[in-house]
Amino acid sequence: MTETIQVARDGRGVATVTLNLPQTHNAMSAQMMDELTAFAQAPDARVVVLTGAGKSFCAGGDLRWMQAQFGAPAETHAVEGRRLAGMLQALNTMPVPLIGRVQGNAFGGGVGLCCVCDVAVGVEQALFGLTETRLGLIPATIGPYVIARLGEGRARRVFMSSRRFGAAEAAELGVLSKLVRPEALDEAVEAEVAPYLACAPGAVADAKRLARALGPAIDEATIGRSIDALAARWEDPEAAEGVGAFLEKRKPGWAR
Repeated sequence: MTETIQVARDGRGVATVTLNLPQTHNAMSAQMMDELTAFAQAPDARVVVLTGAGKSFCAGGDLRWMQAQFGAPAETHAVEGRRLAGMLQALNTMPVPLIGRVQGNAFGGGVGLCCVCDVAVGVEQALFGLTETRLGLIPATIGPYVIARLGEGRARRVFMSSRRFGAAEAAELGVLSKLVRPEALDEAVEAEVAPYLACAPGAVADAKRLARALGPAIDEATIGRSIDALAARWEDPEAAEGVGAFLEKRKPGWAR
């Protein structure tokens, strides 16, 4: 039984996974990461649709989960970094198509979730941003997937600045595959799902595995580097100041 996500399956073998913490804009808690990982390891579906409840798709990592890392021992940093990285890799390597139904804003780790989808369809009003540096953090564990999707050049336009950008720019960058009006979102998602139901499931899985193998390598060394980078930031005073300032609704010391 899951508490932070909802999973609904139809008779065609399509599973819809809904991030179900609308009160926190679907920010990813440790429990949500674990539940997404468990689902991705045994999806029992031919196609998976990933979406969010409420106004936001995903606001990124839960800030109180992040705050708990400050002052924690290095072993805890490694475990928690691995939790987030493991979830992303489980979704990225899931042997079925993953279609993002991006019904609202996506920030930080929410952009990472878009980038592990094979296709991400979003509404025209949605806002996006890799907002970590505003908090004294960096887009570390999502980095390999963002770079793989956008390419280094396009990623550097938004990777370090925490600048928010609209859905049209998200599509230009490659975060989104298609933009639609809110009333057309379900139809557009169904248009991405339906072709797979005429395909051989094993062939789809093998084709996806080959596409990943031919693209940028996201291996254990790459994932480990991203975890180390996140852990190092958690130990930096800037991160404690940035997250603390956000929770206290004040500007961090470096803001001008």
